[in-house]
Amino acid sequence: MDHALIGGARQRPCTLVACRGCCCGDPRKHPGTDHVGQLDRLRAAAAEHGFQVRTTDCLGPCDQANVIVVQPSAVGRRAGGRATWVGFAMDDDCTEEIVGWAAAGGPGLAEPPVTLELQFIRPPRGARARTGRR
Repeated sequence: MDHALIGGARQRPCTLVACRGCCCGDPRKHPGTDHVGQLDRLRAAAAEHGFQVRTTDCLGPCDQANVIVVQPSAVGRRAGGRATWVGFAMDDDCTEEIVGWAAAGGPGLAEPPVTLELQFIRPPRGARARTGRR
């Protein structure tokens, strides 16, 4: 029995955390990007494939908007997966690559697309506090 995680945490799926703070998701700052459509696509894929999508206020790296954090499932974390930050996630191709990776299991369980790796960014200092992880 796995005692490291209790209750529902043992079954936690891959989770996408989409920043929707001051810059991410703002059509005034990033016109031409369908921010609402992106969230709709992420949520539809989550319902279809069993991962989760959450939104949060500003994650910090505003100059790299839109930012999406791909958090591993409980199984993925036990396999060594860690939260991965994706910056400049504003086009349909990037959204589809994130969806495909999460659907395949996400960090620790599936390799990300090579082209998506080019958009990986370093989390800012204090990121664990901002994403609610302690």
